[in-house]
Parts: sequence; C-alpha cells; structure tokens
Amino acid sequence: MPDRFLNIATYRFTPLADLPALRQRLFDTAEAHAVRGTVLLAEEGINLCLAGPPAGIAAWLAAARATPGLETLPTKDSWSDTQPFGKLKVKIKREIIRMNMPTVRPAAGRAPAVDARTLARWLAQGHCDEGRPVTMLDTRNGFEVDAGAFDGAVDWRLAKFSDFPAALAAHRDAFAGHTVVSYCTGGIRCEKAALVMQDLGIANALQLEGGILKYFEDTGGAAPGWRGACFVFDERVALAPDLQPALITPVTA
Repeated sequence: MPDRFLNIATYRFTPLADLPALRQRLFDTAEAHAVRGTVLLAEEGINLCLAGPPAGIAAWLAAARATPGLETLPTKDSWSDTQPFGKLKVKIKREIIRMNMPTVRPAAGRAPAVDARTLARWLAQGHCDEGRPVTMLDTRNGFEVDAGAFDGAVDWRLAKFSDFPAALAAHRDAFAGHTVVSYCTGGIRCEKAALVMQDLGIANALQLEGGILKYFEDTGGAAPGWRGACFVFDERVALAPDLQPALITPVTA
C-alpha cells in the first residue's frame, strides 16, 4: 500500500532513563521520515499514536526498539488514505497516562489479562470459563463511550481518567461474584485500572489485552458484543470494527 498511511498505536510500561536524549532521538527520526502524531515519554514508559509512510514508520520503530525496555514494543496497526495527524509532538510527562496514584506501577507487575478471542467466547456463552457472569468496565471518558461500547458495559461517565479510582471505590461491592474486565482504546488505561481493582481487593479482575483496537483486530472485525465505533484521538475521529474510519452515532442503552 505505497500511497497509504500506516497508523500505529502502542504503549509500554517500562523504566526509561535519560528522557531528554530519548525524546530528541525519537523526534528527529520521526521528522526525517515524515511521521506525525504524538509520543508521550515518562519514567514509567512510552505511549504513542503515529502515522506515516510504511517505510517511515518502520524506521521510527527501529529507533524506538533500540531503547532498552522497548525491544519488543508491539503495535496495533490500521491504514488511512490521508495523514490523520497535523503535527508531530514528542513530550516528556510525569505519567504516560495520568492517574495521580504513584503507588500504581505497572512496570513492577501487570494485572492478569484476557485476550480478545477468549473474551469474545465468554461474551457469546454468557459467562467466563469458571461460570461467573462477565462485567465489562469502561475506563474511558464519557464522550468516548458515546461513540461505541461493549453491550451492557459499566460506564461512570468519567470526565478524566484520574476520576476512575474514586468511582471504583464507590462501586466496588457491585462486582462481587463477577469476572470484571476493564477496557479502553488501546490497553493503557485498563492496565492501570486493573491494578487499582487488585489493590481494592476486587476478585477476578482482568484487563482486556490490547484494548478495543486489539479486540477489533483479533476478532477480524466481527467484534462480538460491541456496538458502534471506537473513538480515536486523531482526524479519523472514530474507527469501525474493521478498523476503517466510521461516522459516530451515539450508542444508546
């Protein structure tokens, strides 16, 4: 697809050092290869959404994967006919996804995860393999949920991700006896969310591996149990389960 743009999204919780030098190297590589988008760097890891010519994305990934801790950085890929990002930003932040809970450190140990195909099977059969009902817990902001969501997902109409811990603490008892699967766009928010669930003693708490975009990819666009589109933070605005741009229509209960 030489005339199309490859879009990648990924993150990795891993200790990163010398952030100013890493920022400059990743910025310079992206500029040299016509890659645009946003890269966030922090001591806890990296979070990014980028787009560019396939060869340019490959060159940028090679530079990123030369960094200790990022050698096996995975990507969730999609294609677009136009460049969905207007500029390039590579920023150093305190957190790559802000939660304001410094004790939550995914790099020190991940919460258990469920892969896309297993979740699809659970949703189809109506329970997890241990027979518990499955509750999908949306960790995204309310306006993102309006574009699309899993059927029956818990939605606390969050205004920002840092509101999640307090909302979870207020509703924790509702999850007794359920397998709870936190989910978000690409996996980064639900990874932190699952650790908070663990800290609050919620049994059978999981994260959706790779988030909604990985669910779309690994289920071949079928996306069982999903309604609507997935909001994305670029000029495409939202993606359908086939990972193509979609018009947003609010999802109703």
